[in-house]
Amino acid sequence: MERTGAHGGSRWLLRLLILAALSATPWLLVIYCHLSVFDGAPVSSPHASLVAVTSDGDDAQRFVVEQEDQLEKVPSASEVTKAGEGRRRHGDSDACQGRYVYIHDLPPRFNADILATCHVWYPWMNMCKYLANGGLGERVDNADGVFADEGWYATDHFGLDVIFHSRMKQYECLTDDSSRAAAVFVPFYAGFDVVQYLWGHNASTKDAASLELVDWLTRRPEWRAMGGRDHFFLSGRTAYDHQRQTDSDSEWGNKLLRLPAVQNMTVLFVEKTPWTDFDFAIPYPTYFHPAKDAQILEWQQRMRGMKREWLFSFAGGARADPNSIRHHLIRQCGSSSFCKLIQCRKGEKSCLVPSTFMRVFQGTRFCLQPPGDTYTRRSAFDAILAGCVPVFFHPASAYTQYRWHLPEDHDTYSVLIAEEDVRAGNVSIEETLRRIPPDVAERMTETVIELIPRLVYADPRSKLETLKDAVDVTVEAIIARVNKLRDEMHGARGQLVQTTVEVSSKVRSDN
Repeated sequence: MERTGAHGGSRWLLRLLILAALSATPWLLVIYCHLSVFDGAPVSSPHASLVAVTSDGDDAQRFVVEQEDQLEKVPSASEVTKAGEGRRRHGDSDACQGRYVYIHDLPPRFNADILATCHVWYPWMNMCKYLANGGLGERVDNADGVFADEGWYATDHFGLDVIFHSRMKQYECLTDDSSRAAAVFVPFYAGFDVVQYLWGHNASTKDAASLELVDWLTRRPEWRAMGGRDHFFLSGRTAYDHQRQTDSDSEWGNKLLRLPAVQNMTVLFVEKTPWTDFDFAIPYPTYFHPAKDAQILEWQQRMRGMKREWLFSFAGGARADPNSIRHHLIRQCGSSSFCKLIQCRKGEKSCLVPSTFMRVFQGTRFCLQPPGDTYTRRSAFDAILAGCVPVFFHPASAYTQYRWHLPEDHDTYSVLIAEEDVRAGNVSIEETLRRIPPDVAERMTETVIELIPRLVYADPRSKLETLKDAVDVTVEAIIARVNKLRDEMHGARGQLVQTTVEVSSKVRSDN
């Protein structure tokens, strides 16, 4: 009886181990599948025409033709790939190893066709002129000598979609073999897509292209390699425009950021959301798009030699929002003999001229940069470009946003004054800035000027020789992020295999 009881206990132990293995395996497999392959089910989407047929159709068609002519100087992905491979054949090593980028050849409805509607994106203005010269806009008039003679354009602050795509076309390490790629670029004009439907359109129309893109991507073999975690794309607008929470036609924007497949990718905006970790902020485009290293170096030297007569300045308009601190800044600046104020009231034509701001920034030591409609402002980058130290009033205006492009030590290039203190009247901006020793202020100015190359977007029709622009910095950071995700996936996969083997071995040994 004792032997029978012992044998029965062994059998029960064996059964418990088998049950434990069977119970654990499905969950391990779920984790494994989630980490390795996000091969989402095809998403059905309503079909909405991306090309508006209007009385301005001929003008739109001419614009598309002009764009094609202007971008002829931008080499294609295959041309850059062949040129790079030719250079590497004569070298001892592959300088692009670990840096290759594969660009998806998207159907034109996701990018080129969207440009054809630029004349009706906004109800009150034609945006086509801001997309000339490969997305840079028209050349600025330098009659008053505020800018340099070359490299300056009237660039729209939400115009990155085309600029970034054009720059990626001449990235030095492109590949036609996605298996060699460290990252995969998706040239979807997400910012231009959402803006054309912001006014007077229903929710399904706003979401159509985003849903169709996800459907197209998740069917591709390139997607299955990492479930989209090596993919990245850009919207030249803020993340706020892409995070609609309901399907109400009246709610602002589309729901691009709420799509599970999109959350597997790396998404770039000029302003990210504060609570997500798959989107990242990159600088707003400025008016400066250098074609050569020399243009940047000459501009930096010019900014070092500027006589900064004003201690601080503010350029902008008041807000109807009672929580805005702008009216406090306008009052403090207007009452100080050390501050230059450019107050932009409704209909103020001078505020539409780029040189108005840049002239003041070039003559100022510190430039006030309060939140605008959102926490960030393009003006902060215009100020840095002019060698003016930005003064922020909330960490989300820069510190929690542009981590790839701005120094971690915020005090080296900027000043932070708590907006609560300004609103409560507990702080004098003038006194705060005057307490900064002159030698410290000079060092901050130099740091700001040194930042210029990594914050500007080079002319996509040319190539900088040695300096890295905002796109170069962004791509490096994306590849580092993808490599980290890849390592985590491999580590999780190895742990899964090890756990499965240990459970199986235990079951066999007990048998």
